[in-house]
Amino acid sequence: MSKSSLGFPWLLGIDFFSLLVPLKVTNLFCRHYPALKTLEHLEHTYLPQVSHYRFCKVMLDNIPKLREEIKDVSMSDLKDFLESIRKHSDKIGETAMKQVGLGFMIGWPVALTFSFPFNSTIGPILLTYFLLHILQGARETFENYYRKQRRKQARLVLQPPSNMHETLDGYRKYFNQIVGFFVVEDHILHTTQGLVNRAYIDELWEMALSKTIAALRTHSSYCSDPNLVLDLKNLIVLFADTLQVYGFPVNQLFDMLLEIRDQYSETLLKKWAGIFRNILDSDNYSPIPVTCEEMYKKVVGQFPFQDTELEKQSFPKKFPFSEFVPKVYNQIKEFIYACLKFSEDLHLSSTEVDDMIRKSTNLLLTRTLSNSLQNVIKRKNIGLTELVQIIINTTHLEKSCKYLEEFITNITNVLPETVHTTKLYGTTTFKDARHAAEEEIYTNLNQKIDQFLQLADYDWMTGDLDNKASDYLVDLIAFLRSTFAVFTHLPGKVAQTACMSACKHLATSLMQLLLEAEVRQLTLGALQQFNLDVRECEQFARSGPVPGFQEDTLQLAFIDLRQLLDLFIQWDWSTYLADYGQPNCKYLRVNPVTALTLLEKMKDTSRKNNMFAQFRKNERDKQKLIDTVAKQLRGLISSHHS
Repeated sequence: MSKSSLGFPWLLGIDFFSLLVPLKVTNLFCRHYPALKTLEHLEHTYLPQVSHYRFCKVMLDNIPKLREEIKDVSMSDLKDFLESIRKHSDKIGETAMKQVGLGFMIGWPVALTFSFPFNSTIGPILLTYFLLHILQGARETFENYYRKQRRKQARLVLQPPSNMHETLDGYRKYFNQIVGFFVVEDHILHTTQGLVNRAYIDELWEMALSKTIAALRTHSSYCSDPNLVLDLKNLIVLFADTLQVYGFPVNQLFDMLLEIRDQYSETLLKKWAGIFRNILDSDNYSPIPVTCEEMYKKVVGQFPFQDTELEKQSFPKKFPFSEFVPKVYNQIKEFIYACLKFSEDLHLSSTEVDDMIRKSTNLLLTRTLSNSLQNVIKRKNIGLTELVQIIINTTHLEKSCKYLEEFITNITNVLPETVHTTKLYGTTTFKDARHAAEEEIYTNLNQKIDQFLQLADYDWMTGDLDNKASDYLVDLIAFLRSTFAVFTHLPGKVAQTACMSACKHLATSLMQLLLEAEVRQLTLGALQQFNLDVRECEQFARSGPVPGFQEDTLQLAFIDLRQLLDLFIQWDWSTYLADYGQPNCKYLRVNPVTALTLLEKMKDTSRKNNMFAQFRKNERDKQKLIDTVAKQLRGLISSHHS
């Protein structure tokens, strides 16, 4: 039977078979609905009118089969639709984020216009609306299948690539897919009835938010480049703002940004550790010379320094500090700027921003810069000149801390007097560095003194006197004079402490040299030569190598040696033994144990084996006297230590 011979004028030209064939072989979604309506009209309107024809029964029997075929094709179309939106999610998300980035406030139906400019996407999105009506009787199956598949897609979308942290583009693609996914779901929520609902969307978003935050925590922790962390922060803000436009709660994302802020601060600290290291390593540790007004103004433009005396001096002249002072000062300011960049667009109050900057800057000062300074100070090859310059430099940097406070205040508009405002700890940092440098100077000086003392070569058995100080000691005193001349720019207390420390160390070392066990015997002539060296030291102390000492204060460093040598050279044992223990005795600083140790070294241990020594009466008398004094000293020691 030909199609034309059916003769159904009431079908108004609808070609039934031409409708069914495309349903089986094409994916032209817009024909599903008319086909289904045609079957409905045939079943309930037209075929009952010609029910007496045999072919009507055949057609009626085939209608359920045809409906099932339409249903199958519709489900196939749904799969194609799901695959299509999966492919285009990143483009949809990219467009959405770009629009929000440009400042457009997006909402449906505007979003449909910009989010789906792709013809291959518009059809499937609109098809959703039709499919809901087509699949009458199978709506629940359709909805369950759709939601199940979209959940699977969501899990795939939320699984970041393993190398996402390597580039910003990796994060961007990840965010685009997530945004695209939820823009589609939001669109379907607002343009269909029942396929998705708010509870389903909220459940999906809660899962997505949790997985996204976990992924960001993990991947951002790998990043060591502060610029990348900053770019990531800006991207997360855009990501959050875009989703917020579509009604998704994003507070947790902003809370997580505060965690990333701490990591950003750590990456900044590492970067600035390298910057400070380079500055300190390349510095010449010499005062900055300037030859003209322009150079002078350039330096004071970089670092807040005022000195009316220096201003009055004619060119050329020198600043007291070296290059690392203005360089370090400006890098601290650059760090503050870098901290400020992260706080932008985080919806923080001025007080919160101020607190964030101050806490990060304190870490920079107390940890990063402090460690850098300490490392320089503790270097093996550090010289006294460098240490002196470090003390001068840190003194000026300490004074500049108030200007850094003002700098932060001008940026955040939060007055330092505000309650809970964190104070900068720069003063402590620079004081600690200065004290470390001072201690290193004392240690360094003592080591230099020890090096000179190693050159000492006393002939402890000599009977001759050179009438001049030993060469090594003359050189040592010359070194100390030149060293303390460099200390003129140091704070008075530091120079005085260093000088006193050096003199005490020298005196102690000389005493040890005299009393060491290896010196088993010595003569009065050797003591007299040693006395010349001590007098050279006393003369140095009297000369006032650094200003500020009162009268003979510095000479007191050698008082123990002086009294001990006077006692032996003058052989004034009667006075010593008679006055011992009196508060004003002449040899108050001479310990009887020390005196006995030295006295034992003056015994002639060879006389028992020398038959001629027994005939020298003076020598025998002297040895008897030594034995007598030694016996009295032992009694003195015993009575005062029993």
